[in-house]
Amino acid sequence: MTILLLVAGLVLLAVGAESLVRGARSLARTIGMSSLTVGLTVVSFATSTPELAVSADAVFGGHPALALGNILGTNIANILLVLGLAALLVPLGVKSRVVRTDIPAMVGLSVVLLLVTLDGTISRFDGIVLLAALLAYVTMTVIVSRRRYPSRSVPAPAVAGGTTKTGNELVDASGLRVRAVGVNLALVAFGVALLVAGAHLLVNAASQVAAVLGVSDLIIGLTVVAIGTSLPELATSIMAVIKGERDLAVGNIVGSNMFNIGVAIGMTATIAPHGIDVAPAVIRFDLPVMLAVSLALLPITFTGFAVSRLEGALFLGYYGAYISYLVLEATQHDALVPYSVAMFWFVVPITALWLILAAAYALHRRRVRYERILPEGDQPESDER
Repeated sequence: MTILLLVAGLVLLAVGAESLVRGARSLARTIGMSSLTVGLTVVSFATSTPELAVSADAVFGGHPALALGNILGTNIANILLVLGLAALLVPLGVKSRVVRTDIPAMVGLSVVLLLVTLDGTISRFDGIVLLAALLAYVTMTVIVSRRRYPSRSVPAPAVAGGTTKTGNELVDASGLRVRAVGVNLALVAFGVALLVAGAHLLVNAASQVAAVLGVSDLIIGLTVVAIGTSLPELATSIMAVIKGERDLAVGNIVGSNMFNIGVAIGMTATIAPHGIDVAPAVIRFDLPVMLAVSLALLPITFTGFAVSRLEGALFLGYYGAYISYLVLEATQHDALVPYSVAMFWFVVPITALWLILAAAYALHRRRVRYERILPEGDQPESDER
């Protein structure tokens, strides 16, 4: 019965998120936003709703480790698993704005999260700081997008084929828009209801599985629940890649990670009576891993402003290595010590060196290209390239 409840919770989360994403994306497009901005804001918030529901339910249910483990595990899975799988399908182009602004903002918010947990708890004040930082970022993103695409934020011109539309035609068009907004709002409400129900089932079932297997709530949150609540991001990113909207796929991941920290952790800590307790193991290992994964995304996007198939495969390999470490640690397997030594002294340094060299080579190529083009009168690349 517990397994059935776990599966039912995951299914409700996936179906609810699909409904929520579809309605939210349609609503965003009616007010005129680029695909990147939609992914960074509306779709990110929609796909982060399962994390918010799970974290809030876990904290108020007396499982704070599950709540925090869910967020950290989801953010790691979003980059290594979701972005890795999406890049394997099609190399993901990354706009320079994402490299210069959005990824650094995600890294900065991750650093703030690490700093506020050093005292062993995320207090109500800490939660307000995280939430305020996210709101400031979203406000800036929307303002910049509306300034850059002013024509998309107003209704379509009342001229078609050289003939001005009549008043009745304008009323009909307005009525169609109102009805479309109503349908989208219904999809959003339906999705939220399913997400709340699915989150409740998932937390209860995961806690029971942890108790039976003798596995900590933190490990369950970092693995089973994290992957489960990453399904909306996975489905959205894969669908966006299939439809050719790669900006939305990358924006969804970056924005979702920020919403997970600012809303799922920030809001939960704000409304929780005593904040969220943070285990020492989280500060020593899981938070630094999440920060390192976020940092690793930045130099990779320098390589031709894209996440290639090779880099996607590398992401998936690291996610497999991360999950293997969690399993070995949870079971206290004899292979844990040699595995940790191999990762710490060989894999991590080699990867860090590769990222540094790749970033330096990409920056050198961009500088050489810029020096060759500029004398010929060409303008520098725009922010949206």
